[in-house]
Amino acid sequence: MEEESRFGFGESHAKVILIGEHSVVYGRPAIAIPLKTIRATSSIKSREDGQIIIHSERFDGLLADAPSDMTGIKKLILDAVRKQNYQKGLEATLKSMVPIARGMGSSACVAVALARALFSFFSLHFSEKELLEAANIEEVATHINPSGLDAATCASNTPIWMMDGKIKRIPINLDGCLLICDTGIKGQTSEAIAAVKKRLESNAKETNALFDKLQELTLAAKKQLAKNDLLGLGQTFDAAQSVLKTLGVSCDELDEYISVAKDNGALGAKLTGGGRGGCFICLTKNAAQANELAQKLSLTGVRQTWIEPLAAKEEKNVL
Repeated sequence: MEEESRFGFGESHAKVILIGEHSVVYGRPAIAIPLKTIRATSSIKSREDGQIIIHSERFDGLLADAPSDMTGIKKLILDAVRKQNYQKGLEATLKSMVPIARGMGSSACVAVALARALFSFFSLHFSEKELLEAANIEEVATHINPSGLDAATCASNTPIWMMDGKIKRIPINLDGCLLICDTGIKGQTSEAIAAVKKRLESNAKETNALFDKLQELTLAAKKQLAKNDLLGLGQTFDAAQSVLKTLGVSCDELDEYISVAKDNGALGAKLTGGGRGGCFICLTKNAAQANELAQKLSLTGVRQTWIEPLAAKEEKNVL
């Protein structure tokens, strides 16, 4: 008897680190927020010929022939097929709005969407822990030793707090908007991380003091998010950017764009992610102000912008 055709679908969204980048590597806290307007989707349908086909912007063809930068995708699909003892073929289509190498969790976003689609395809119920474990198969292949922050945030509807490798959701009650701006410059995360490590080795006392300052600012941001302190959060952004600049993870282009943003009404602005390119974020009072600021920044060379409302309902603090 011929098996009925199967279909699965999954989606997820991008993320940005609000505050705590770099210092989180050294045991301090960080806050990341979901960008629910920037999405990725994955759809999977069965095939009778036993072939596994993948369609994406980066590659279109047999999974076995996928390039090395898609090794994580390959491992995630093959792991699911093996565990379910699935003998037939499948066809996976991956679509993502998330730009690569901009600190927005592009690989984690696709991994979460694909993992959800695979669970759906095999008609499996899953917990959030199981979802993140599946997504982590891709993330380990892509990043070797991922913190888990990206995948957790791409799977969450509320901000994520991370410290010492432990992740939990935190409440947000903020009347404002975040403007995410792409400089068009590929971020140099590995170089920035290496520079911070070198700085720590050569000047441990001062560098640890900077990490401690970022921890203090991250704790302040957590309270400001919960208490609708928009102006306070803007000041926290500015202070964090100053510390990140001192750490050596900003760059001239980021500094200039952030200065323009501040001159044009941003309540606060800072780089997000690895730095030395990539994206920066601006805090605004509302969507109208964010739109106006986005237009002004585009005239100065900012490649692309997104607006994310910050208001959200509290969710259970458990992953």
